Amino acid sequence: MKQVNSRVVAVILVAGLLGLVGLAQQQTATEAPAGFDTPTVVANPGSQSSSNGIAEPAGDTFALDQQQFETKKDVKSGLGPVFNAAACADCHRNPVAGSASQFTEVRVGHKDANGNFVNPTVLINDGQNSIAGRSIVNDLAICPQAQEHVPSTETIRTLRAVLNTLGDGFVEAIDDSTLQNIARTQVDVSDGRIHGEAIEVPVLEAPGQTRIGRFGWKDQHSSLLSFVGDAYLNEMGITNRLRPKDVTSVCKTTTDPEDVPDALGLADIDHFTQFIRGTKVPPRDTALAATPAAIAGQHIFEHIGCSICHVSSITTAPAGTVIDGGAFTVPAALGNKIIHPFGDFLLHDIETGDGIVQAGPADTANKLRTAALWGLRTRSRYMHDLQSLTLESAIHRHGGEARHVAERFRDLSPERKQELFAFLNSL
Repeated sequence: MKQVNSRVVAVILVAGLLGLVGLAQQQTATEAPAGFDTPTVVANPGSQSSSNGIAEPAGDTFALDQQQFETKKDVKSGLGPVFNAAACADCHRNPVAGSASQFTEVRVGHKDANGNFVNPTVLINDGQNSIAGRSIVNDLAICPQAQEHVPSTETIRTLRAVLNTLGDGFVEAIDDSTLQNIARTQVDVSDGRIHGEAIEVPVLEAPGQTRIGRFGWKDQHSSLLSFVGDAYLNEMGITNRLRPKDVTSVCKTTTDPEDVPDALGLADIDHFTQFIRGTKVPPRDTALAATPAAIAGQHIFEHIGCSICHVSSITTAPAGTVIDGGAFTVPAALGNKIIHPFGDFLLHDIETGDGIVQAGPADTANKLRTAALWGLRTRSRYMHDLQSLTLESAIHRHGGEARHVAERFRDLSPERKQELFAFLNSL
């Protein structure tokens, strides 16, 4: 057990330094602001919210960005023809705007004769039209003719939980080298059993440029603007400059792109991105975290190896660093900040994979992004598909790369398990 302890200590120490470029930056890095400070207010959205201090574009405000995030769309404003929600905040809202929720989306597909993943072709309008080229199947439509249904041919079927976006501006500001260093360290401290995969994905706003993915269950996006633009089309059916064409024209009455700049020169996707970049990181329950049980639980979390993937501390790139293929410069509000995501934003195979390939190579079919545990106490169901109803069930589902960690958990006494749960419930 001494050997295990030394390795865990090593990964914690390395994780605490990752993202720092030299000792000077380590000394000047400061904690990212934390708080559930974006309450949804029906009468005046954003009026009671506060940002992380990010500078706003000329004429813009954080309140206006949140208002756009909460605004419901309709057919006249481009909703659909197929979609999952009428506003970003319809899904991202527990306990405040930008958080995760209990909602899931449907993803399907099948394998070809060579075992490669293939996206479905979904027939609509009594078979007269089809939607192809994507694994998502939308739950809603603006007319019966456009309604999607999972074809019987698609034998790969899964649910995907809505992810938290609070604090994702800091995640975007993590340097690629930091994620690569985390992956290398995992191999070293686990004797090769844990090996997170970092994948290069296109930056939609910088054609021809790539960056290491970190958003979405498959790390399919590396920038928040790319993530938002893609979601606006695939989750709400609203075309924009990054995704300018609807997946079907059935019942469509609007002209593409439907998301156009406002009087400030900002499109909806710009406001959404600015809102997310301006959010604070999910806060700890400081009262619970200070209890003897939670303190002991954190030691157990580190001792059995959970912290190898659920990395406790990461430092963002310095302010002024150019990222996203040259399309974004890390601002002072996001640069050189210490965050505590309890995640590594890498892909792993823990034998809960859904078989779907999105942006990565074929080997990512059964890999998923490590779930960041910040804000865990606000969730009532767990894992990527929300099929685990208790923390114990979620831990038991860990196999593959995390099998030895789950086995160590099973060996804990009932008292030690309760201490671990106290720690997790403080996140």
